[in-house]
Amino acid sequence: MKYYFRAEKMSVGYQKHPLIENIEIALQKGEILTLIGPNGAGKSTILKSIARELALICGTVYIDEKQMETMSGQELSKNLAVVFTEKLRSEMMTCEDVVATGRYPYTGRFGILSPKDHQVVKEAMESVHVTAIKDQDFNRISDGQRQRVMLARAIAQEPEIIILDEPTSYLDIRYKLEFLSVLQEMRKKKGLTVIMSLHELELAEKVSDKILCVNGRYVDRFGKPEEIFVPGYIAELFSLSSGSYDEINGNMELPAIKGDAEVFVIAGGGTGRNVYRRLQRNGIPFATGILFQNDLDYPAAKALATEVICAESFEPVTDRQLELAKQRLQTCDNVICTKDSFGTFESANQELFEYAKQCKKQIELSYQNE
Repeated sequence: MKYYFRAEKMSVGYQKHPLIENIEIALQKGEILTLIGPNGAGKSTILKSIARELALICGTVYIDEKQMETMSGQELSKNLAVVFTEKLRSEMMTCEDVVATGRYPYTGRFGILSPKDHQVVKEAMESVHVTAIKDQDFNRISDGQRQRVMLARAIAQEPEIIILDEPTSYLDIRYKLEFLSVLQEMRKKKGLTVIMSLHELELAEKVSDKILCVNGRYVDRFGKPEEIFVPGYIAELFSLSSGSYDEINGNMELPAIKGDAEVFVIAGGGTGRNVYRRLQRNGIPFATGILFQNDLDYPAAKALATEVICAESFEPVTDRQLELAKQRLQTCDNVICTKDSFGTFESANQELFEYAKQCKKQIELSYQNE
């Protein structure tokens, strides 16, 4: 199979000392590759090496079957744009001036922008919603605005490949989504190939065609998101010793409180998650049930509860499961019910609620999913 971007037996590091060796990457044109891994694992080193900011220790990088090392600086600039976290030296430059520097590979030795160049700059700024700040001093805008201006600069360069190092670090949730949506749109419209690093695993899983997992010594895995986000792998990659990460649902939770359950939570349908987290914050161990394994509450319950009484998805609750829930409820001092009504398939939980009243348990009704 012919790939648009390839890295073969690539080794990267500093002062001829390899940090990560034998890196293999293969991307079709228009694919998005995201590097993930712990801080200091070498993600930025890989990106800088691909961008030729660091010399390769070993190996070869190809763009459309051509070795990158044979490309001139101008030729490379027309093929590849870079957005790194280092601050640009931009004394007395407006945001529009910064974006316009993306056109320099096309302007000749005098750097004079043509009408076409100005139009490209205008469209690039519009695409990432920074037109309103085009006349502001680049050094006086927020980090989030600066990040979007730098993306506009890269877009104005009209590259075939764009490399980004933690591009969403300074963005709020609105601009994170807009930023990644712009990349997806350019990938669809112009065949832009994206190589970036992200801390936000849930975004990496959603936006990427391929994932490269870096653990500080070597590339641990390379593949599609569904091949990477499998149970237990992210905890292994990041050496999680506290809390948990659920690869299937993208849920990250703090550690469960140890000890005998003091509270029994009757929940379901996503109504219990915030109650679970409130109890965890307050240091109160709890049990919960009866939850189907495909219930929205189940991932948080599994991570935070001392015990979860659960039933198989799409199967009726058994008498044994109901009896077990009653026994656990009996040992708890208090009961919290997050349901204001019970559906057809929740008759067991309704019976459990009635049992709590018969046992004269102190019952807290929490219907707001606070």
